[in-house]
Amino acid sequence: MEKLKPILFNTDMVRAILDGRKGCTRRLVKNDVEAVLNSPYHQAHPEVEDKQIISKLCNPPYKTGDILYVRETWCALPVNEAGHMRGHCVYYYRADGDLRPEGWRGKWHPSIHMPREAARIWLKVTDVRVERLQKITEVQAQAEGCNSGLLTGACTARGQFEDLWNTTIKKSDLDRYGWNANPWVWVIEFERCEKPQEV
Repeated sequence: MEKLKPILFNTDMVRAILDGRKGCTRRLVKNDVEAVLNSPYHQAHPEVEDKQIISKLCNPPYKTGDILYVRETWCALPVNEAGHMRGHCVYYYRADGDLRPEGWRGKWHPSIHMPREAARIWLKVTDVRVERLQKITEVQAQAEGCNSGLLTGACTARGQFEDLWNTTIKKSDLDRYGWNANPWVWVIEFERCEKPQEV
């Protein structure tokens, strides 16, 4: 059964979704993968591949069919240029540039604090699988929104994805979750969809 869930993206990735260049994201497998791989279940079924064990014993953040609303950097203006209260807020998004009216700038808020009613991008999850981070191919890195000129670094989409991935990991966690650590990740594929009527 599909569920409605939030998903966070930075400004560059929101632009990639809006431009139709991004249809996939990778998220860390948050469970203790080593404990899962050393579990009694795996010991009893040594013929089963690691990724099948992880898929069976770990919970992905999203499942096929889930509807996601994108949380992004945003601003809400409750008043118009004349200072009169509106019946509802007007939302602006950092990914669009600074379109806020001159007279009322308001404050940009981080994506984590964006309420569902401010969401303008809706995604339907079409596939979820688990794999090692470095298994990503050039074509898959392009589906992540790389090789667009927005990122600096290596000249391939895969090289850009490597740089991008490491910027999302805290420096203290790079040894465990950075590109060189080659952690297990959930590969989440999605497509744009309309806002559900019941929302």
